[in-house]
Amino acid sequence: MCREKRQVKHSALKEPRFRRYYPASWCSGLGSWMLRFLLGWNAWALTQSALWVGVVSALMLAPALLLSPYFGVQSDRVNPRHGLMWSMLIHGAIATCGALATYFGMLNLAVLLILATALGSVSAMHSPMRLALVPMLVPREALPSAVGLTAMSFNIARILGPAICAAVIARAGVAWAWMIPVFIFAISGVILNSLGGVGTRQKRTHGSVNSEFVDGLRYVLSMAPLVTILALTSVNGFLGRSFIELLPAVSGRLIAGGPAELAWLTAAAGSGAVLGGLIMSRLKADVRYLFNMSVAAMFFAACLLSNLGWIAQLPSLFILVGLLSLSTTLAGTACQTLAQLIIDPQYHGRVMSLWSMTMMAAPALGAAVHGAIAEWLGFVIAFALAAVVGVLGLAGLYARRRGMADAEPVASVTTNDSR
Repeated sequence: MCREKRQVKHSALKEPRFRRYYPASWCSGLGSWMLRFLLGWNAWALTQSALWVGVVSALMLAPALLLSPYFGVQSDRVNPRHGLMWSMLIHGAIATCGALATYFGMLNLAVLLILATALGSVSAMHSPMRLALVPMLVPREALPSAVGLTAMSFNIARILGPAICAAVIARAGVAWAWMIPVFIFAISGVILNSLGGVGTRQKRTHGSVNSEFVDGLRYVLSMAPLVTILALTSVNGFLGRSFIELLPAVSGRLIAGGPAELAWLTAAAGSGAVLGGLIMSRLKADVRYLFNMSVAAMFFAACLLSNLGWIAQLPSLFILVGLLSLSTTLAGTACQTLAQLIIDPQYHGRVMSLWSMTMMAAPALGAAVHGAIAEWLGFVIAFALAAVVGVLGLAGLYARRRGMADAEPVASVTTNDSR
């Protein structure tokens, strides 16, 4: 195994195949956020119930937690580009069903629940396929750039998608708002189809899905650096990302904010995430450097959360949320890049599906824990305690930095069409 002595910055946009793929990433992210907005907005419009809005939101997440391991195995077996094309087809079908149900007056709560479950299920397929495809489009040294650019496009879509839907609903009606994602997903599918030959795998004998998933889990447990990365991802979710999930309640409690204040804070979170993705896209593929940066970013997030007691007005909370989103995005994308840099390619889909599950579950669990403590002691104390726990966890993980610095991939990620 050849050890790389020096890593240099390398833009993913210099790679022709990534440049061809990148618009598809923009389209899929934009269409997905539009669907999420439409499902949540229609849930509120139909029920006027925060409970049912929460149920719809949960259905867009829960299937991914259950199905990601299965699709992680599949992404190691099949051409992930084909998986993404099927994902775009199913996403488009969901949007088409929403448009038809709205046009014919058949959109009710039951239909919304079915569509939300379908979206959550196809998201479970989309994520591991995307994470498996990107390293096939760029050389190893361009992975931080590729991860940062996709994170940036995802978070810009997070802002633009709901804004576009709201404008279309106001001017043309809900049915047309459902139809726009159909065309967006179609464009993404056409672009993916044009990447002929990318993602082809060498044929090999496969075991059962369960046995291959267990094999992937054993591989992770045998790799101390991967365990450290998953632990760092959990800390990141428990700290900053859980705070972002609780923004509606935080705004109301800390600054007595209403919808307008929440909109400003959501924009701050989106802007910080976009900046974080942009910064990551310009970093070098150095394992030690990325590990240290992720720990430093999380430590900074803990410092921000320990100072909530000084927050009393919208401007100060706006700045805090933006900085917190920036730091958590840097930490999260660094962890994702670290995992992709050191994984043996034959385990890529399975390991990244575990990373995706951790990335989704940690903020949800953290939000539930912090919300419960906040009901008892208030947000200031709840997140001060979280900051202390987070710093202690980071100290323990930082002590394992030597093992992380020595981590090297079993096989370098390349842009070859087969592996």
